[in-house]
Amino acid sequence: MAMISVQHVVALLLTSLLIAITFFLFTSDNIRFPLPSLSTDYTPLPKSAAPPPNLEQTPQKLKMKKLNASHHEEVVKWDLCKGAESVDYIPCLDNRDAIKQLKSRRHMEHRERHCPEPSPKCLLPLPDNYKPPVPWPKSRDMVWYNNVPHPKLVEYKKEQNWVKKDGEFLVFPGGGTQFKYGVTHYVEFIEKALPIIKWGKNIRVVLDVGCGVASFGGFLLDKDVITMSFAPKDEHEAQIQFALERGIPATLSVIGTQQLTFPSNAFDLIHCARCRVHWDADGGKPLLELNRVLRPGGFFIWSATPVYRDNDRDSKIWTAMVSLTKSICWKVVAKTVDSSGIGLVIYQKPTSESCYKKRSTQEPPLCVKEEANASWYAPLRQCISKLPSRDVQKWPELWPKRLVSVRPQSVLVDSKTFKKDTEKWSEIVSDVYLERLAVNWSSVRNVMDMNAGFGGFAAALIKRPLWVMNVVPVDKPNTLSVVFDRGLIGVYHDWCESLNTYPRTYDLLHSSFYLGDITQRCGIVQVVAEIDRVLRPGGYLVVQDTMETIKNLESILGSLHWSTKIYQDRFLVGRKGFWRPLKPEL
Repeated sequence: MAMISVQHVVALLLTSLLIAITFFLFTSDNIRFPLPSLSTDYTPLPKSAAPPPNLEQTPQKLKMKKLNASHHEEVVKWDLCKGAESVDYIPCLDNRDAIKQLKSRRHMEHRERHCPEPSPKCLLPLPDNYKPPVPWPKSRDMVWYNNVPHPKLVEYKKEQNWVKKDGEFLVFPGGGTQFKYGVTHYVEFIEKALPIIKWGKNIRVVLDVGCGVASFGGFLLDKDVITMSFAPKDEHEAQIQFALERGIPATLSVIGTQQLTFPSNAFDLIHCARCRVHWDADGGKPLLELNRVLRPGGFFIWSATPVYRDNDRDSKIWTAMVSLTKSICWKVVAKTVDSSGIGLVIYQKPTSESCYKKRSTQEPPLCVKEEANASWYAPLRQCISKLPSRDVQKWPELWPKRLVSVRPQSVLVDSKTFKKDTEKWSEIVSDVYLERLAVNWSSVRNVMDMNAGFGGFAAALIKRPLWVMNVVPVDKPNTLSVVFDRGLIGVYHDWCESLNTYPRTYDLLHSSFYLGDITQRCGIVQVVAEIDRVLRPGGYLVVQDTMETIKNLESILGSLHWSTKIYQDRFLVGRKGFWRPLKPEL
């Protein structure tokens, strides 16, 4: 009897131990869920033999062990960024020391990028009473005031219905400087002025210069048009932050002394409504930059007082514009005034260089050379960008056909490679990202692909109610023109520097086999700090990479109190929380 009792006790203890182990495995936050192999390209990698990172927590900081096979583990500490304006800190646009040393501000040099060295590794505090954003599409019309607590535009633009404060919300009625009867009326006015503009067909990718709170681009989303809205960080307080909080594509930029971070011949249509750019300044360089990024046969809509007023100042500006547009062979295809008294002119870029050769004077001249990624920290040029050599009158295809039938203009890629890339991303997104990963896609609106390639990730998500900013890193092949040819949007960027965007403006960042590579150029910790700056609390980082890179990221994200999950030893999902380091004692 004694022997039986002991056996029963031992069996009971072993059973309890097995139950405890099973419970731990299925409730651990970092459990790895094996997935069935998707294809021969995606067989599981062998599991890493590295032990889990050891995190040592202190009351105010978390010390982090940086995993590196060839180096000793390095301790990194997280601190809050200092200063009253750190809540909305944009490192490359808020570098006051560099801005103070500028010799000139005449051409908006103070609104351009001046990145600090080294890049900051501190964490930004959250605004008081910050809340998860209003979900799309409701966010297009209203956002939480405490998330973007900037009242200046409410008062400054109250007569133009840009934005109003209503209790806990900021409300966007759809007004604008040129939208006296609202943006709906304004867009209909454009359609009547030039019926060949077919929104969501031949016009898919639009650039809105000096966009305000991006109501123009926001309205066009219903017409299957995606608009890259941009404006500088200036006295129009937080206009781009408002746009992104609304869920509308936007970025901080300025036409100053440097080229825009877009490829040549990219946009179907460019729009400027009182955007306050002097197009003929500095020998016409600002308009020549628009000409560079506008596709052959594309349209430029200019709605400003020189178009429809005849006082001395406006008449001089109009005369200069007539001369400049003629010199670059832009043709006026419409010029009109509507019942509100607002007028506009629509220009069209030529589709061949024959006009350039027939000019009485070759000023401005044709550009001699086009270089890959030339628009990253490249000065504006006083020359006309060359047109693509192939038959541009048949480009691009009507939307949505162009998404899958692209004929790249500046990147040599064969149809088989393009088709294989499209099919690969369609399979990964549908079978893994949407079905298997711990991502609540209903909360995802603003997405960024950190290494976009041909834009396959964004194309695979095209039917979901979200938009993707496709980033082509400057240290990778220049495929951004393919992204635009497909009817998508994106920018060039160097991930060793900070982005031109406000904090807490994206719901999901995606990286595919890139974050491991960047460690050869800069520290992964500073890149993760920038990811943390850009993502909203509750936002996701989705990574496909080697297990070595994933383990390193898992350690760093853990030090930030992010939750993490690893799948098939190839995919990592990190979710940002509301944790911030405690403020240092005074």
